[in-house]
This record gives sequence, C-alpha cells and structure tokens, in this order.
Amino acid sequence: MLRFFIALLFVILFLILSIPILILTWLLGKFYPQATDLAQLRIIQGVFRILLLISGTRVTIIGEENVPKDVPVLYVGNHRSIFDIIITYTRCPRVTGYVSKNSVEHIPIFSIWMRRLHCLFLDREDIKEALKTILVGIDNIKNGISMCIFPEGTRNTTEVTVLPFKAGSFKMAEKTGCPIIPMAITNSAEVFENHLFRIKSTHVILEYGEPIYPKELDKELQKKIGTYCQEKVEQMLLEHRTKI
Repeated sequence: MLRFFIALLFVILFLILSIPILILTWLLGKFYPQATDLAQLRIIQGVFRILLLISGTRVTIIGEENVPKDVPVLYVGNHRSIFDIIITYTRCPRVTGYVSKNSVEHIPIFSIWMRRLHCLFLDREDIKEALKTILVGIDNIKNGISMCIFPEGTRNTTEVTVLPFKAGSFKMAEKTGCPIIPMAITNSAEVFENHLFRIKSTHVILEYGEPIYPKELDKELQKKIGTYCQEKVEQMLLEHRTKI
C-alpha cells in the first residue's frame, strides 16, 4: 500500500505544481511549437520514469532497434494495465500521442497534459465521433507525430492472451503508409491491476516487433492487417512466458 500512496501523492503534486509549466509551454508553443512539443514529451517521460522507480517496476526492453527514429510510426500493442502507457511512453524517441478512452478527458489538468502531448480521446460508443478521432490521428502522423493505440479496444482482463484487434485501429497507418510497430507487453497487470490498491515490485517485458509497412503487404494481408498484427503480438507474448 505504501508504494501506491507515494505514487498517488507524487502524481497529485506534479499535476498541481505543473500548472505554471503548462502556462509557460502554452506561451512558448506559439513561437517554438516543435521545440515545445519535444520539451513536454521529455518532462512527462521523466515523470513516468520516476513512477516506475517508485513502483519498483523493472523493465526488460527487446527489439528497440526496430523503432524508426526518423519517421512517425503507429504503435499497436496488447493492453492489460495502466502501466502499459507509463512503460511504453518512456521509450518514445519522438513526439507521440496516445489514443485513450474519452472518459479520461474529464480529469482536470491531466487531460490538458494529454492534449498538449497530442493524445486523442476516443468515444467507442459513437462511430461517427470515433472516425473523427481517427482522422485527427491521421493528420498527426502526416505532421510527423507518432501515434499509439491499443487495438483490443479495452483493457484485457481475461485469460485470453490477446483480445481481437479492431480493424479501425489501423486506418492511421493504412492512410498514411507509416510503419506499424507491434508491441508485446508481458506481466504489466502484476504491477497494480492484479491486486488493486497495492503496487508490487514487478519484472515487465516490453518487446518491439519488426516494422510492418501496410503498402508492402499483399492484398490479402492488407485486408486482414489487424489479425496479422495481432498474431505478431501473440507470438512475442508466447515467447515471453519462459523469460518471466
């Protein structure tokens, strides 16, 4: 419980104390948008690294060389924990926005930081609104911003390795031609979700698969790109079982 309360207190204090930073970066962003975006990325990456330190989370990274540094990408991965975002975001080499459920949009200050980091809020119940969100993600990638989405559509709490990947999640790559980076995250639920309100020191594995270029796939695979990427993630997850 102690780790949980320390982590919670740290987050609350950061959000309150970061208000002047939000004002300053808002002003700087009008003159130096790219530099401001990068500065905000590094600030939150630093905050997330401290959270990982507080939680005692040890992360083994595999295949990070598969992530291109010179072009925006679409990250897709399995999702079992809020720590999936914290872990993967610390590794982003360039400005990256995450697609989140729209309920998060109402959290004070936190949601402002998310918008500053080009995160998007997806309404899963409204198809038209969801499409608008995906279109914004497409524009982000065209403007050099990487995006990350968890195509299962929700946090997986079942015994199934991976829930079916939703095809709409891949439109951002299909329409821009950007590389898709499959991510396999193992054991992240053991940090918090498997024993709520207690944060446990845990070993997590994060593996990046080889980039997938939608336009280089044959027509049949392009039609089943969600299933194709899901199989890549599942394969990596199965290989992790002997490493935890």
